[in-house]
Amino acid sequence: MLKAIVEILLVSAVAGFMVRKKILTNENIKGLSEATIKVFLPALTFDKVLTQFSPYTDRFWWVLPLVGLMFPIMFMGITAVFYSANLKENLNKLPLASLQNVGYLVLPIGEILYPAQFGRFALYVFMLTLGFNIALWTVGKVLISRDSTDRKINFKEMITPPFVANVTAMVLVFLHLNKAIPQVVLQPIQILSNAAVPLGMFILGATLGNISIRNMPKILDIVKLTFVKFVLMPVVAIGFILLFKVNKTNALMADLLVIESAAPPAANLIVIVKKYGGDENFVASAMLLMYLSAIVFMPLWLGIWKSIS
Repeated sequence: MLKAIVEILLVSAVAGFMVRKKILTNENIKGLSEATIKVFLPALTFDKVLTQFSPYTDRFWWVLPLVGLMFPIMFMGITAVFYSANLKENLNKLPLASLQNVGYLVLPIGEILYPAQFGRFALYVFMLTLGFNIALWTVGKVLISRDSTDRKINFKEMITPPFVANVTAMVLVFLHLNKAIPQVVLQPIQILSNAAVPLGMFILGATLGNISIRNMPKILDIVKLTFVKFVLMPVVAIGFILLFKVNKTNALMADLLVIESAAPPAANLIVIVKKYGGDENFVASAMLLMYLSAIVFMPLWLGIWKSIS
């Protein structure tokens, strides 16, 4: 796990260095992000769901979208307890401890750790994302951008190209039409999908590399956010897995839930703040510190899980 994270960080470090040295501009990264979100990630989503999703074999596939929606909301509530004395002034801290990086960081880790099972691993990530995106673009968006004058929830923002690709592919599978799609159509989609994971790693690194820590967050804030994100969430996730015996019926899904529970904050949080307003310096600085913390906590929790499962 540590080796996987180091490999990802090396790619990210190169991207961050190129942004810092102006070899790549913010406009370049924005263009890459647009292409990834609108072309490469939908291609990966469509390909994996179409070829790996089997609702009649995986009877409990619906659990992942439900977990993706409920876990963030539950942990926003838990984080709120730590700020109960002055909650109104600290609403923007709740998403940092409850909304993790579901795809850009977890997908390349899965590709390195589970190469033979990566198709199914990616499918589970996309199932989780179905519920997670609802939490991110509604409650998460409002809280993280609380200083913005725009407080309206725009449900259209949840209808992203990866979401459309996911739902479209699921419908085709349910209608048994996925097998009717000729290989001449699937092959170009698979070629495009192969670029999604490395591009996602590169964009994440460029985003983090462009973060400037001008004013360090308060130590107490970092302790609270780190405790909820990297201690409480993995403990609850492992408890959930053991309670419902997920590891007995689907070991890969169990591993994914542990990895997701220990992942750092969603990269889209800083994107939301840049677009809709909020305390950009605090969010960026806290995210960078929490990504550095993930170097320790992600391997630690997967190691603990593997030792008890």
